[in-house]
Order: sequence, then C-alpha cells, then structure tokens
Amino acid sequence: MNKQLSGIYILWKREVIRFFRAKSRIVGTLAMPFFFLLILGSGFGPAYAAENGGGNYMNVLAPGIIGMVLLFSSIFSGVRVLMDREFGFLKEIMVAPISRTSIMLGITLGGVTTSTVQAFLLLGMSLLFGVQLNLYGIPLAVLFMFLISTSFVSLGIALASKMDDMHGFQLINNFLMMPILLLSGALVPLNNLGTWQFIIYLDPLTYGVDALRGSLINASQMPLWLDFAVLAGFCIACITIGAFLFSQRE
Repeated sequence: MNKQLSGIYILWKREVIRFFRAKSRIVGTLAMPFFFLLILGSGFGPAYAAENGGGNYMNVLAPGIIGMVLLFSSIFSGVRVLMDREFGFLKEIMVAPISRTSIMLGITLGGVTTSTVQAFLLLGMSLLFGVQLNLYGIPLAVLFMFLISTSFVSLGIALASKMDDMHGFQLINNFLMMPILLLSGALVPLNNLGTWQFIIYLDPLTYGVDALRGSLINASQMPLWLDFAVLAGFCIACITIGAFLFSQRE
C-alpha cells in the first residue's frame, strides 16, 4: 500500500514541478481566458445590462471562463501522456512495481492540481475586472473545481490511452471541447440559449458552470445538490473508464 501511495505522490509531484517550471505554459493558458474576459465582457456587457435590468455580465461570465480553463487544461493532460510515451518515460514507469491504476491516479491528481491552480489565477484576475465574488462560497467552488477537473483529466487520459498520434488527439479534443464549452452556458446564461436549451442538460460542464456561478456569485439556475450529483457521477464514470483503458494499454 505504501508503495502505491509513494508512486502516486511521485507522479503527482512530477506533474506539479513540470507545470511551475514552464512559465510560458502558465502565461499561454491564461492569455486566452484573459482576452475572453476583456473582449466578451466589454463587448456584451452593455447589451446584457440592458436586457437584464442592469445586471453585470462580467459576474456571469467569470465563472464560465473558469470552467473553460478547467476544461481545456484538464483534458490536455492526455497530450502529456502521449508526450511521455513518445520520449520513453511512460515505458519506464509502466514497469515500475506499482499498479497501472496508481500510475493513472498520480497523473490525474497532478493534472487536477495544475488546472485548479490556473483556475485560481484566473479567479484572482477576474477581480481586476470588477467581478463581485461571494468569498464565503470559495470553499464550495473548490469542491466543484475538483470534480470538473478530475472528470476531464480522466477523460483526456482515457482518450490518450486509445491513441498513438499526438496531432490526432488534439484534433479529436478540439472536436469535443468546443461543443462542450459552447453548450455549457459558460459564455451566456442557460436561459439565453434558445432552441439548444434541451441539449445543454446533456453536457456535464453545464452543471459545473452552474455550480461555479451558484457558489461564487449566488446565481445558479439549478439546485447545487443536482449539480453535485451529476458531476460526481460523471467524475466516477470518467475515472473508472480512464483507469480501465489505461490499464489495457500495451
């Protein structure tokens, strides 16, 4: 048992160290969300305020952009798995005296940690745009960040376990991520999606974004217990599938 925990810890630590050493990666992952906040918040803010009786669109947008950061940074953990395979590191740890499930959990926890750090950096950045946050809701928001990130890191590892080509993985990810993001209500409130209203409830990120809005700005449109139940179920399913597919990898 101690050997398994040590293996998980070492892999987690490797992911965290690799993240903080790559300063350009930190800047790159935050640049796009920053411009989303700046451009969308400035461009659609007046129209949103006029339609909603003076509501602050930036307050609604910021939790959605945090959900976007969690989605993108988490699912790209699969790219790092493919890179480790290409450079031979994955082959070395596969023969280590720990289970493949422990290897997958170590990589997953590392990805969850780095994506949550990025989400917190963006959370702090959003204060510069005048976003009014419920500070008492931050601990609850951390719980939902963990569920969102764990789900999509595991999904990324599951996809990487069935692929060999890094470029193909990125194409498939883009094909998945954009619909997940756009149908989640991250950029517009759920009641503004018109004819797509019924589809958004099939998107797991919908419940993540709604939970973040509920905990950070007290503006959820669904009960938080429902958001938690759906995210927890999706998280368990992704971990199970990811662990199974990773363990089957030759």
